[in-house]
Amino acid sequence: MEDLKKRKLDDETGNDQFSSNLSEEQLRSLLDPLAKAQLVDLLAKLGCQYPSIAEEIGSLASADPAHRKLFVRGLAWNTTSETLCAAFQVHGEIEEGAVIIDKATGKSRGYGFITYKDIESAQNALTAPSKLIDGRLAACNLACEGLSSTSVTPDIAQRKLYVGRLSPDTTSEMLLFFFGRHGEIEEGSVAYDKETNKSRGFGFVTYKTLEAAKKAIDDPQKTLGGRTITVKLADNHRGRVAQTQIPSSSIVPVPVPLASGYPQAGRAYSSTALVAYTYPQSGATYPTSAYQSPPAAAAPYATQPRISYPSFAVNKDSLGPTPATPAGSGGYLCYIPKQ
Repeated sequence: MEDLKKRKLDDETGNDQFSSNLSEEQLRSLLDPLAKAQLVDLLAKLGCQYPSIAEEIGSLASADPAHRKLFVRGLAWNTTSETLCAAFQVHGEIEEGAVIIDKATGKSRGYGFITYKDIESAQNALTAPSKLIDGRLAACNLACEGLSSTSVTPDIAQRKLYVGRLSPDTTSEMLLFFFGRHGEIEEGSVAYDKETNKSRGFGFVTYKTLEAAKKAIDDPQKTLGGRTITVKLADNHRGRVAQTQIPSSSIVPVPVPLASGYPQAGRAYSSTALVAYTYPQSGATYPTSAYQSPPAAAAPYATQPRISYPSFAVNKDSLGPTPATPAGSGGYLCYIPKQ
């Protein structure tokens, strides 16, 4: 037993001596083939054991704005950059913040960016509940992640609800308060017209969990603002299947020649040829062997030879008509009355 302990101790001592003798270039060659997950685990363990390494990791991460810049969506059309920064300033010092404005209209595009001076402030803002800014619940995530962050998970189609038949007097605050009883809301608001800033009669609510969304749909109490509202998944509302229409680009005009038939009385005919339209077929093909070819036309009757008759002479005398036999056999007799 003592021999095993001694051998283990020698191995550890030898490993420490081996690692301490490695140069930076040798260490890089050992780290280069490692996967990202392995490197993250290694640095996390070293950071927990050695505070100096943790500080170095923190300083490197803070130097990259990608870890401190947030993308904020779901803003009201009248939200300004000052209002946006005031709402997020509670989590730490802001380096830069602005609402994105449409150049053509001069109005907000409904989203903006917040950049903090340190990572801790950005992480606090990400873990905090969504903020109600100017009557709309705004959500945020790291700008480098765009809409693919953890807050916008693939199951959002099952968490986002469409709320219809809203009263014109129903505000976003009323909507969020009404649906907040079923669970924590990630974002939501009443849809307003950009020009008139009036309610369009519907809105959206996105819960943070599937259970809360299901409760809201199954809740029999659906009266808000004196109206019976409609609640269903937003994807089901937007995914209505439209009737299939044949695009005009697939219709090909085909000239149809006019036949030289018999015009009907009382109708005027134009000399311009009619135009027909062909529509795209389904692409099905049919074997030609299934249909028999029409029988060939019968051969015409053979031409019969013409029969020629030989000429004959007529003799006249005083006794009456005398038959005259034509030259050769097989002739005909002809009687001429006496003159």
